[in-house]
Amino acid sequence: MSITVTDAPERERFEARDEDGSLAGFVTYQLTGPIIVYTHTEVDPAFEGKGVGGALARAVMDDAKAKSRTVVPICPFISGWLEKHPEYNDLVARSTKKVK
Repeated sequence: MSITVTDAPERERFEARDEDGSLAGFVTYQLTGPIIVYTHTEVDPAFEGKGVGGALARAVMDDAKAKSRTVVPICPFISGWLEKHPEYNDLVARSTKKVK
């Protein structure tokens, strides 16, 4: 299966579509200057287990890298995916709060 991920800024989300153009999933975001916050990932049940979530995560992170954005991964799926892909660590905002 071939998945294409594109930005739909008018809907504040990246969309994954299959070769027929059917919406397979999406990642919503909020953009403020150079900071992008990924808020939610959703994959259509018909496409679960077919790599759509991973394709979305890689595409949104590659887009952030290409545009020199700082990523704030609020979405649990994106956060979990990033734990397995340390090559994107330099893009992710880290807390500067001191732990007592």
